[in-house]
Amino acid sequence: MDKNKSKNPKKEKYKKLIPLLIVLVLITVAIIVEVIHLNKDNIREEKDLAYTELIKEIDNKNVEKIEMTVGSTTAKVTLKGMEEGNEKTAILPNTQAFIELVQEQVAEGNEIELIQKPQSVLAQIPSYLFSLLPTIIMVALFVMIFKMQGMGEKGQIYDETERKIKTSFDDVAGLDEEKEELIEIVDFLKKPKKFIEMGAKIPRGVLLYGKPGTGKTLIAKAIAGEAGVPFISMSGSEFIEMFAGLGASRVRKLFDKARKMAPCIVFIDEIDAIGARRSGNSGAETENNQTLNQLLVEMDGFSSEETIIVLAATNRPEMLDKALLRPGRFDRQVTIPAPDLNGREAILAIHAKDKKLAENVTLRGIAEDTAGFTGAELANILNEAAITATRNKHEVIEQGDLEEAVKKVTVGLEKHSRVISDKEKKLTAYHEAGHAIVSQFLPTQTDVKEVSIIPRGMAGGYTMYKNDEDKYYVSKTEMEEKLIALLGGRAAEKLALDDISTGASNDIEVATQVARNMVTVYGMSDEIGPISLKNDNGELDYQMFGKEIEDKIGREVNKLINTAYRDAQTILNQNMDKLHEIAGVLLEKEKINEEEFKRFFN
Repeated sequence: MDKNKSKNPKKEKYKKLIPLLIVLVLITVAIIVEVIHLNKDNIREEKDLAYTELIKEIDNKNVEKIEMTVGSTTAKVTLKGMEEGNEKTAILPNTQAFIELVQEQVAEGNEIELIQKPQSVLAQIPSYLFSLLPTIIMVALFVMIFKMQGMGEKGQIYDETERKIKTSFDDVAGLDEEKEELIEIVDFLKKPKKFIEMGAKIPRGVLLYGKPGTGKTLIAKAIAGEAGVPFISMSGSEFIEMFAGLGASRVRKLFDKARKMAPCIVFIDEIDAIGARRSGNSGAETENNQTLNQLLVEMDGFSSEETIIVLAATNRPEMLDKALLRPGRFDRQVTIPAPDLNGREAILAIHAKDKKLAENVTLRGIAEDTAGFTGAELANILNEAAITATRNKHEVIEQGDLEEAVKKVTVGLEKHSRVISDKEKKLTAYHEAGHAIVSQFLPTQTDVKEVSIIPRGMAGGYTMYKNDEDKYYVSKTEMEEKLIALLGGRAAEKLALDDISTGASNDIEVATQVARNMVTVYGMSDEIGPISLKNDNGELDYQMFGKEIEDKIGREVNKLINTAYRDAQTILNQNMDKLHEIAGVLLEKEKINEEEFKRFFN
């Protein structure tokens, strides 16, 4: 081992010298080439014969022989009395005129031997190549476009070679009801005759929709894995091409492939890329419409005996064309929601199988803190926890590593190295203390889990709340109290420091959006009434309610925000002692956990 270590520094030195040696060799070669070139130039100058000198030598009858090559403007001239090998070279401005001149001289008695040699095959190759160059370029461009546009076969196939590590329903957690719904699809693929004999028709398509990361692709693979059939996968964007007709051609080839491999599953991810509502006749839209029309035709073209099921996934089902969603094409539509508490715990358990977890780690606690998280986000948390544990040189992933991963994913990376002035620290401490105190006195708001003035991500500090409850509805009171909590930071700055800062900009932005949605989307304004101003595209449409509606909305949003700001100030005025006390502890410790925060109110 010691010998090897002693040799390594020498090897490293040699490796460092290699680039220097290469540079020296290149410089030496360049010098040699330049010297040879100069010598050739000198020799060429000695052997060159100017055209005017050549004419004089011909007139003086000093030329014995002239050798020319067909298609060349160079002539090799042998003067009388000149030794062999010392011929001179002349460049002819006009070969035809020169030949006529020589012929006239010969006719007048001047003994000149004129030899015209045919061009060699090697010399003709460059000219042939040059003439073929445009054709070669055109062929190369055609081949490149052929490959880029995918005119050949497309579609990733998970067949027998992939089923050695197949995905099954055991790999899918948090979607118990959805799996029950889709088990029938597996039965259709395994035993189609049973359903055909009963007179049942096999579903042509199943649309899976839900927010990104909920497991739409995973459950599609699980269906193929459970049924033991090939799984042909393509993304909707792969059908979109710059040339008209290529998207439709690709759809035809995809379904031709599926028919040859039946029974099988065709999975189209992000189908909204090709399945959006048909619109105008501009170039791109026409191509999209052709692709969608071909997809509609192919899904109608299945025979009753073909066991081909199309699974499609999207997170924007409202954009899809109605013709695509009708029965006979996508017979079933399955919502893939974000998992609930038990679902999150089960998902964490699946992704924790290959992780070294400490015995005291409770996945239930992490599941309680991650309400609203998708399966992909939960997998990311466990991965970040493993990275954190490795960086901290832990032998196993500890509970603290998991909690840090949750904070990193939700808030951002903690930045201890950032230099912050005492003035900004004080402002941040009062701001975050204001959020926490106001939330404590609002019945609908969740408990405070942690308050910190250490910067994370884009935030100078943060107040983290417990997310241990899955909510499917939000009341008006809860939204009003959320506005109060959001403006608690700004109110604390004003009351404690008699000044305000840009630190509340994000709070104000979120609060304004919440208030606007209360008025325009959820119908929670007494003056505006229970109406929604959203149109089919999800945009606010004021025209149908007249010109005055915008002023009314502005007044209602302003009223909600101002009322919430006054309520936040009232709560803080009644608890100024706790505001100063909590801000002081934050300036001292930089971070307060849930237990420490509760002691201030006990």
